[in-house]
Amino acid sequence: MPPESLFFFRSRMNAALSTNWNSQRHSTGEALVDEAVSLGFDAVEIGYLFQPALEAGLRRRLAAGAIRVCSVHAFSPVPLSVPGGHPELFLPAAADEDERRLAVFHLRNTLAFAASLGARAVVVHAGRVPVGSHWARVAQAHEQERTGTWRYRWHRRRLLALRARRAACHLAALRRSLDELLPLFADAGVVLAMENLPSWDALPQADEALALIEAYATPWLRYWHDIGHGQILENAGLTDHLAVARRMLGVTAGVHLHDVQGPMRDHQAPGSGGIDFSGFGFLARPDILHVFEPSPSVPPSDLANGLRHIRRCWGGQQLQTNVKEQA
Repeated sequence: MPPESLFFFRSRMNAALSTNWNSQRHSTGEALVDEAVSLGFDAVEIGYLFQPALEAGLRRRLAAGAIRVCSVHAFSPVPLSVPGGHPELFLPAAADEDERRLAVFHLRNTLAFAASLGARAVVVHAGRVPVGSHWARVAQAHEQERTGTWRYRWHRRRLLALRARRAACHLAALRRSLDELLPLFADAGVVLAMENLPSWDALPQADEALALIEAYATPWLRYWHDIGHGQILENAGLTDHLAVARRMLGVTAGVHLHDVQGPMRDHQAPGSGGIDFSGFGFLARPDILHVFEPSPSVPPSDLANGLRHIRRCWGGQQLQTNVKEQA
């Protein structure tokens, strides 16, 4: 491990758990929090599956000092007008103006919720560029290990060409949304963090995120690095994951921690897939939020093993998650 990583780990680094892992299994906010605490977490990220009925119990646990909220993943709580939670109900980079305005409206509501909980950041999926079925075909070919065919090469070329041709209007829409939102986030003292996503049609990609952050020149617009998503893009031959994470380090507000099994199956417990987490020790900075984001199907024992795996990779006992050792 590089010396700077050891230095960062001598400072307190807290690990949080995304409530997407367990919010659908509980009918009260108290039970949701208590399960996270029992695994050793002292903070949570309120996920986009969080239902309004859980809010009162969550606030009671917050008032009692049992837990902290480090971040909120838009849109949360689940808007009353929709049947279920999803991070892309509305996209702030949508070319359709009605959808873009809905995204801004619901992001304002998420911001108010996050600020009332003392969260430091709101995580958002910014948008997508329409590329037809080409990304799905590329991903499927990698999953099936059939990347040597002419069909794969054709879909990949079309994917790259369509995204390059069509991204500009969506980035312009995203700028209109940011123009409206960033003054509100600055007033609330909450960071708007744009997450990298596990597909090439998503935006912003690293270059685009850096250009936006530099253009707005405000500490309230930042990048959120999802380690599993970054690995999927590398597995698809589209990025150098480690290089991207290093390049974005100076503007990174937080990270999502989960592993990838095979080329495309993400949100697994760290240590159960193919990611070499030891190479990402530079992300163990005390100014970066660290959120474990396993699938709801990951058993508690596997999650506990994943916590220990990150501790071993990123500095041993300095990772302060208070994980209970299990036989």
